Amino acid sequence: MRVITGTARGRKLKELSGMETRPTTDRVKEAMFSIIQFELEGRRVLDLFGGTGQLGIEALSRGAEHCVFVDIRREAVSLIRDNLAHTGLTDRAKVVQGDYLAYLTQSKETFDVILLDPPYGDEIIKKALQTITRIDKLSENGIIICENGSNFDWPSVFEPYALQKEYQYGRIKLALYRRSLGAAQQGTEQGVESE
Repeated sequence: MRVITGTARGRKLKELSGMETRPTTDRVKEAMFSIIQFELEGRRVLDLFGGTGQLGIEALSRGAEHCVFVDIRREAVSLIRDNLAHTGLTDRAKVVQGDYLAYLTQSKETFDVILLDPPYGDEIIKKALQTITRIDKLSENGIIICENGSNFDWPSVFEPYALQKEYQYGRIKLALYRRSLGAAQQGTEQGVESE
């Protein structure tokens, strides 16, 4: 597992042992960041299910201004801090140990980009998406990029948020949700792309 591009390009990241954490493959990570490449420069990012920190670190490496990493597990938080130090990105990050719902409902911060990669086939992602959109955690025109298994049905969310596009990569599906000012501005780009 490595940083694909940017200031920390090629740096290897430590991984957690066991099956609780499922790091995003380089192929899917590359696809994910191709989708959002013009949304990162100078932006504030939330990596809500931090795990190893690889998604937020990739965002920082590619020019995001700041990233908050959240994970409930002590060992994950420690690993994220180690990986940030190894990539030289600690000064642009905050690492929070805690439950994702508690963080969303208690934090007053808003973000430009939210990265969601919780365990697959779980209600967690639906609950996270609905909480983010209900309490409005994104800035105007902000985005949420999500990863899940190919059989997952993306949930509906609260306005002014909408599912903009889905992407399929083998057994993995990505979704891009966007916050806009109204239905008229949400665009007509809904659909599914496959690779």
